[in-house]
This record gives sequence, C-alpha cells and structure tokens, in this order.
Amino acid sequence: MNSSPKRYRRLWALNTTLFLLCAMLHASQPVLAQPTLLRRVNPFEISAQIYQRLPDFPLENQYISSETGDIATDNTLASRVIRYHIYIQQRPTNFRLDWKLTLADYLGAFERISPDRYADYGLSENPLANDIATIEALSPEQRNTFVNTLYEAFTAPAEALSENSSVQ
Repeated sequence: MNSSPKRYRRLWALNTTLFLLCAMLHASQPVLAQPTLLRRVNPFEISAQIYQRLPDFPLENQYISSETGDIATDNTLASRVIRYHIYIQQRPTNFRLDWKLTLADYLGAFERISPDRYADYGLSENPLANDIATIEALSPEQRNTFVNTLYEAFTAPAEALSENSSVQ
C-alpha cells in the first residue's frame, strides 16, 4: 500500500515534466504571419490589368487559334507568362521572387523551358521561341516593372482590383 503514493508522485512528476517541455517547445516556436487569402484568378483578366498599367508592354497576340482559325487576341504574352507561372511551374503568386524566377526561366538563367511543357493554349503554333525573344529584348527596368506589376496585381485586395478595373 505504501507504493501507491510513490507511484502517484512519480506520475505527477512525469506529467509535470512533460507539460513543462510542451510549454517550452510551444513558446520557442516563431510566430508565423497570417497566410494571404487565396482567390481564384483568371489569367486573362489579370493580363488585361497588366496591360492597363503597362500599355507599352508587348502584346504578342498575333497567333492563330487552332479552334476558330482567327487571331487569338486575348492570348497575350502576359497571360502566357501568368499561366506558365501558375499552371506549369506551380509557383505562388504572392511573392515577388517567384515572379523573378519565372522571368529567369524565360531568360534561360534558372530552369530551361521545354517546348513540350510550354502549353500553346489552343494556338496553331507554339509561341515559346517568340516569347523568350520578346522577354530577352526587354530592358532590365522593363522586366522589373513587369514583375512588380504582376506582384501587385496578385497581392492587391480583390476589392481594389475590381474598383480599379471599373474606374479605368
């Protein structure tokens, strides 16, 4: 009968130790920022906003649709970059560095873009070679402005984006 109180004291000491260890581990973890709310995006709508903000950015929309035979005017360089970034590379849209990595892909400085992986999105010819040449022809300032505009388009609150598109 005397062993019972000893056993309870040991269990109590063990529980207390475990509780203190858990408390210390919890307290030592860094506080993380709240994640940005993700929203559904339409690459064509975002690219339209890009061209509103950067009217001199190359459209590169002269390609023929394989479905209709007409020029696919809404299939622009900006929309293809956005779709490559999101759907092919599966990179997040709320980090400026990820957008820079995507442009580095086009410049051949990070990951090589394979024509097989670069979707033509219903065009009669794959626009990869011309897209690469167009991005290479941009000045570093133009590329940086494009990256900043992409980042802002994806990180601005949805209300601000809808207000900007209705005002302009």
